[in-house]
Amino acid sequence: MPLIAVSLCVASALSYAAAAVLQERIADRPATVLLRTSSWWVAIGLNGGGAALHVVALRYGPLSLVQPLGVITLVLAVALGAWRMRRAVTRSEWHGIALTVAGLGGIMVLAGSAGDVGVLSAGHLIGLLLVAAAVLTALGGWSAVPGASGLWAAAAGGVAFGVSSALTQTVAVHIAGYGFGALLRPFVALAAIAVGVLACAGLLFAQRSYRAGLAAPLAVVALANPVAAATVGLVLLGERIVGGTVGVAVAGMSALAAGTGVALLSRARADEIPPVGSAYAETK
Repeated sequence: MPLIAVSLCVASALSYAAAAVLQERIADRPATVLLRTSSWWVAIGLNGGGAALHVVALRYGPLSLVQPLGVITLVLAVALGAWRMRRAVTRSEWHGIALTVAGLGGIMVLAGSAGDVGVLSAGHLIGLLLVAAAVLTALGGWSAVPGASGLWAAAAGGVAFGVSSALTQTVAVHIAGYGFGALLRPFVALAAIAVGVLACAGLLFAQRSYRAGLAAPLAVVALANPVAAATVGLVLLGERIVGGTVGVAVAGMSALAAGTGVALLSRARADEIPPVGSAYAETK
């Protein structure tokens, strides 16, 4: 089953990456203009496809395995972005990709036996929603301060996506066990509604963050997303990292490698990237 989950996660990441590249192209346009922009709706469709694949992946693997694989979105987005700009991926970017994949490989090995797929209880759901609302309100407020870094909005987007994934797993498990009639239960219905609200919030926060570029904001989203989801999985869903102290140490080193790779991808030197030509400018 983990192999199926990984395959679905890669397909989901590719869809999300394509959407991010499209969103970055039109990030400076106001919302009223976006609604009349066809590429915006294509990006929405790609995000929806990525989310659907992600939901299916959660039926074949635990949240602590599925969610870290979302970082692959950044790797694919760098490649797609370079292709769109008709340039080669830089050496720093290749180094970042290598470290990210190596780190993710270590996380996958440890998370593959992380226990059964868990669900949130009603009490945990309410508590999680309250905490998520407080965190997103704070991050959103900081991102709205004049002159503030767009990375605050990116962090908010990542947290929203991560919590949404945790709720999605709970909804998916209930539907699998009781059919779509499970959505008539107040607890499951609330979780399903929260999934939609958080997904939309994450999308809007991410769109705002892309005004500062693609790589750095997407890197922050890619890190905040699995951190938020894995925290929920480990604290509330009974998931665990196997291997005891050694497993925790290896997981820490793997996470450090992945984080270093993401940092390299987000801070690729501007002088290594060829100037954007008129062909790219015309696509804007």
